[in-house]
Amino acid sequence: MTERRAPLARRLARGLRLARLALGWEALWPRLWPALGVIGLFLLAAWSGLFLHLPPWLHLALLAGFALALGAALWRGFRGFAWPGEAAAERRLETASGLRHRPLSTLRDQALTEDPATLALWRAHQARALAGLRRLRVGAPRPNLAARDPRALRTGLLVAVCASLVLAGGEAGERLRRALWPSLHAAPLGAALKLEAWVTPPAYTGAAPLFLDLAGGALTVPQGSTLQIALSGGSGGVPELRVDEHATPFRALDAGSFALEAPLARGARIVLRRGGRDLAAWTFSVQADAPPTAAFTEAPAPSPRGLAVRLPWRADDDWGVNAAQAEIRLAARPHAEPLLLDLPLAGGEPRARKGVAQPDLSAHPWAGLPVRVRVLARDGAGQQGASETQELILPERPFTHPVARMLVELRKALSLDPLGRDGVRRGLDELAARPEAFEHDSTTFLALRVARFQLMRDRRPEAIGEVQKLMWDTAVALEEGLADRTARALAEAREALREALAEAERTPPDAGQRAELERRVQELREAVQRHLEALLERMRQQGMEPAPLDPNQQAMEQRELERRMQEMQETAREGRTDRLQQELAQLEQMLEALQQGRIAARPEGGRNSSQQQQQQQRGEQQMGAVQDMVQRQGQLLDRSHQREGAQEQPSERRPGMPPGRPQPGGQPSGQPQAGNPSGEEARRDARTQRALRRALGELMQQFGDLTGEIPEALGRADQAMRQAQEALGQGGDASGHQQEAIRELQEGGRQMAQSMQQQFGQGQGEGQGDGQGNPGAAVGTQGEDRVAGQGQGRDPLGRPTRDAPGASDQGSDTQVPEEAEMLRSRRIQEELRRRGAERERPPSELDYIDRLLKSY
Repeated sequence: MTERRAPLARRLARGLRLARLALGWEALWPRLWPALGVIGLFLLAAWSGLFLHLPPWLHLALLAGFALALGAALWRGFRGFAWPGEAAAERRLETASGLRHRPLSTLRDQALTEDPATLALWRAHQARALAGLRRLRVGAPRPNLAARDPRALRTGLLVAVCASLVLAGGEAGERLRRALWPSLHAAPLGAALKLEAWVTPPAYTGAAPLFLDLAGGALTVPQGSTLQIALSGGSGGVPELRVDEHATPFRALDAGSFALEAPLARGARIVLRRGGRDLAAWTFSVQADAPPTAAFTEAPAPSPRGLAVRLPWRADDDWGVNAAQAEIRLAARPHAEPLLLDLPLAGGEPRARKGVAQPDLSAHPWAGLPVRVRVLARDGAGQQGASETQELILPERPFTHPVARMLVELRKALSLDPLGRDGVRRGLDELAARPEAFEHDSTTFLALRVARFQLMRDRRPEAIGEVQKLMWDTAVALEEGLADRTARALAEAREALREALAEAERTPPDAGQRAELERRVQELREAVQRHLEALLERMRQQGMEPAPLDPNQQAMEQRELERRMQEMQETAREGRTDRLQQELAQLEQMLEALQQGRIAARPEGGRNSSQQQQQQQRGEQQMGAVQDMVQRQGQLLDRSHQREGAQEQPSERRPGMPPGRPQPGGQPSGQPQAGNPSGEEARRDARTQRALRRALGELMQQFGDLTGEIPEALGRADQAMRQAQEALGQGGDASGHQQEAIRELQEGGRQMAQSMQQQFGQGQGEGQGDGQGNPGAAVGTQGEDRVAGQGQGRDPLGRPTRDAPGASDQGSDTQVPEEAEMLRSRRIQEELRRRGAERERPPSELDYIDRLLKSY
């Protein structure tokens, strides 16, 4: 009997707890409802914006009334409240379970007699009562609010509160906060109403903000524009913006100032309303952004000079083209990863970009194979347009060495079929089996074997590209020879050091940058040593001896070179970038002297003919013409900078207008104006630029007839001049292209001097010198001095070089500036720094000022 009563006792205890909770909720909920009704009314008033329209004294009074009503409701509801007891819980259980004769009391009662028959009868009665408890139920609470609220006002209040919450939206928290904490600083009565409204176009358009007429009207704006309204003063409460019957309240800045920012996603009529009346109304139409268009202005074709590909292109967009690329796909494998080349965007109208790209892809694995090319243009919104697809064969570098030609063919076979490794492997085996074809060069043999085994063992997709690069490097090495390879490696080491110096100038050098500079200097040192050894080896193979040194020149001995390289390493370790640049320039002069014939090698017994002398004179005249072009191009650049300075005027700002806010009716400062004399001057410069470019073309043709080759830098200078001519014709900024033309002309002059030395420098004999058996008056030195624009032994700045006559006097011709000159120079430097700190100046002018400051 005891075992049977234990689980029933636990069940009975749980039922009693639940019954007391149900009874308590039935007694508590009707008492809480009046207080909750007061709270609901307060939330309804707060989220609907009632408190925002009340003066402070009425706001405080209403808030106090709600507080008193809440307190009264709570006091009245909980007065005399007591939590239900155990007896009430038992009655709840018996009633809900349908138990009669109060069986729960039977379980607690005891028999008063010891008679066995009576006790047996009592136990049977308790067992029957206990069996009835298995159907024990509590029942759901029934607070019976319907009897107290027969009209269901509680439901209406709940719906109203939810509707006000949805209406408040994201400002629900702010409205509730302002309802609980009223602002005692109201706007002064009668304050004048100030209203400003403007539309800010999206950033991809580059358009200026558009101020709206308060009288209203219809406007068309770009997709993604934003409407901004600022309102202060007046009366009538919080203003709102209605878009197709949907109202959006303003954001309160203080008691009397409001602001709103709303995106214009679609066309609609927008009404600004305050205090029940309309302040302004506009009808907006949204113009969708069209994708850009791209096309080839001419069919892509190989460049008439060199191994580049000529890609004339054009891209147009309604708001401006931000980027352009040339997409090249292999015709035999159109689904392979394409080659993407960034196309430079020249200055001018951003809505109509055009240009002629001439990338050199002769070293690419697809060189010599049919490809498909198209132009991709992208606007500021990220939309992309493509041109029609054109087909052509990429130019390839011609090779004369038979093994190099075979390697290039195997490389192309891998491009056409990356899975055909077996055929390429057999070709590599055939080449390795004939070492006499590559002069038994161990480096070439090892490269062939490495490529062969990587093809067979490395199954990664990237292995194909690695093998193709190895095959290309081997073919170029066989074609060029050791001296040309080391010269190319030396040029790469110099360029890497210049890039590291440029990076160190942009940011203060730290320990990592100093270590990087030191590493680059060490790489340059090793590249110089390898190149010198390669030159000496080529001289021995060709049976040549060093030319006698000019007594007025300083020999580039091993000790001098080691000393310079050691100084450069110490300077890099200290992080002195200015000094390191000077030492690098001096080293480059020594290396150029080596390449241009100041330290040359000559075969014994050779003599220059009179025809060679005439060709040398024509070459010197042509290099002098290049220097004249540099000067005339510099004059055009100076006039471009003067026009930019004249066009830049400080913009007037309306009194009271905060900085950064657009002015009504303002125009962009960079727009040309009618009657501007600088426009006519720009057109005159465009004609001068065209004549200068035509003269450069004739000079390139004459020099090509003379030497059989045209310096690549002159071709780049021609392209920069063409772009400068187009920019001047359109009234744009041509200074960047003019600067590039000057740099390329100077580099072209150096390349012309090198070409002249290669053509005529080794043919000088003992009788072709200065009349005294001295061949030191070489054309290379003369040509270089002409290009530099100075006399012999002078650098481009007019300073004596280390190999100049009389350079051993340690600065005897140096003039120390007087104090007045130093003071004037310091004032100029301070003025340049002041102007360079004004970052609102045009970028081209700031770049020009930075270059001037570097000279100090």
